[in-house]
Amino acid sequence: MPEVVVSGRRLPLPTALVRRVVAGVLQGERRPALVSITFLGRDAMRRMNATHKGRDVPTDVLAFALSDGAGRQVGDVYICPWVAAREADARGVPLREELIRLVIHGTLHALGRTHPEGPARTRSAMWRRQERYVGALA
Repeated sequence: MPEVVVSGRRLPLPTALVRRVVAGVLQGERRPALVSITFLGRDAMRRMNATHKGRDVPTDVLAFALSDGAGRQVGDVYICPWVAAREADARGVPLREELIRLVIHGTLHALGRTHPEGPARTRSAMWRRQERYVGALA
């Protein structure tokens, strides 16, 4: 059974939905894991992005793949609803869908999946996999 921790001062999605989405990805990937999803404000995400990626701007999602020392995958995923709202507007999709997409995207990264940067990102195998999950879980 996957373990999913959801936190943040303001949760833009119900905890049960976030847990269901992460569990769906973990089941689909056949990977037991402990995944933590944290929703951050714009300033906190900007600081994290500056610290970990060297970019002093807020970003939509940051994910870190770790191990618990016993061989189990542990993932920390941070999502910024402020950035997600702007991306949802730009793409013409509902904010709820964009947030679910970011939960899925971050979970896939936490499991070690990657994609190229730039325009090729949306044509990558990871992106296609992500969008299948969005269709099934959103």
